[in-house]
Amino acid sequence: MGRWQPNARGRLLEAAMELFAERGYEQTTVGEIAKRAGLTERTFFRHYADKREVLFGGAQEMRELFTRTLAGLPASAGPMEAVGATLAAVAEGFRDRHAFARHRQALIAANAELRERELIKLADLSATVAGALRERGVGEPAASLAAEAAIAVFRVAFERWTRSPGTRELGLYMEESLVELKAVTAGA
Repeated sequence: MGRWQPNARGRLLEAAMELFAERGYEQTTVGEIAKRAGLTERTFFRHYADKREVLFGGAQEMRELFTRTLAGLPASAGPMEAVGATLAAVAEGFRDRHAFARHRQALIAANAELRERELIKLADLSATVAGALRERGVGEPAASLAAEAAIAVFRVAFERWTRSPGTRELGLYMEESLVELKAVTAGA
């Protein structure tokens, strides 16, 4: 087994996605993923807590991107302006990842356990955004409302993008969803 070979985490992800497509999420074992990647189960568990986490391994990086982007914006940016800029930065992180994102979303949609984990991830992300907004001096309930709005825009845009053929960038769906949210709240 080649656990000393580079990019073990990426190889595990690729192997898992292949096996999930071939056999289904429920029928795929950690041992099969490790074997397909040319690694040991022990190496798998160094990188992921379980096979579910293969699909959610980027959650920490996403939280950091949201936090870093919000922290780097001018103090004059209002909460929703900051949210819009942050969503644009996040969308850039998905450039050239449409096929992967589409496959991942299909797996999540087909499995209740994965849908639950996705909701937990989004709730955690909302709390992270609210905290970053509070760090910028946004009070409550504005910070929590803007954070929830950011996650709603992200979720709607991401779902639209993954259902699309991938000819348009995620950022365009983010912009459109943010415009729709503003229109909905302005007409309230």
